[in-house]
Amino acid sequence: MNMKTMAKTFAEKTLGLSFAKTHENEVALTAQNTLRRLVGILGMLLPVILYLLLLFSNDGIYPLSSISHYYYTRWSSVFVIIISLLAFFLIIYKGPDLIDFYLSTLAGLFALALILCPTSNLSGEDKKYAVTFLPENFTRENFHYVSAAIFLGCLALMSLFLFTKSKENNPEARPREKQLRNKIFRICGGIMIIAMLVILIGGLFEAIPTEVYERYRLTFTMETVAVESFGLSWLIKGGSFRRLMYDTGNRLITKKSRKEYIQ
Repeated sequence: MNMKTMAKTFAEKTLGLSFAKTHENEVALTAQNTLRRLVGILGMLLPVILYLLLLFSNDGIYPLSSISHYYYTRWSSVFVIIISLLAFFLIIYKGPDLIDFYLSTLAGLFALALILCPTSNLSGEDKKYAVTFLPENFTRENFHYVSAAIFLGCLALMSLFLFTKSKENNPEARPREKQLRNKIFRICGGIMIIAMLVILIGGLFEAIPTEVYERYRLTFTMETVAVESFGLSWLIKGGSFRRLMYDTGNRLITKKSRKEYIQ
């Protein structure tokens, strides 16, 4: 088995990605479930990869003030690439209804705004990791914060209200697994909202003592909680967890019917 085959097998069996070719012999990367899984994987990997890269390269034991601040480190290219891929996949994602397209596109556009309008420069002890410096700009920095809020807000709304929709109007008549998935979607969406509120209350309104807020890096922590929650919900929506893909008769949904069933 060559490296290409091994990589394909790993992606299909472990990550649940689909690389089936169309009749035109093109890789079907635009399949909606594949897009959902890719978005979920990228979202969950973003804070982990950035933290580990800085840890192993610069002994950065503590995370930076926020995920966006990694833009100013030597690993800015990784940050930009992952966010750009996320934005691209969100923009081309269609979803079952038009509202899915609108919300995902809005999230994708404001994800791009995150990297086009970077956050404030590294400060305090974090300055030693900086390789880039930008002049202070009130408009740019605040637009970055607004973009981050809209980006995460759109994803939270999708998890709470769009991923939970079903062809069966009566919630009690839905398969047990669909009901379980909806509970997870709502929990993930709720966690995202709570994480954003902690950042808003503690970071903007300073309701949390500044010393405590900065010591525990609550912006980075809450951002990580939010993106991990959004990533998990997208992976589940993409059908990555087989145990959540059984119907009420305990019969595994076939690959052919999975796309329609998980709606």
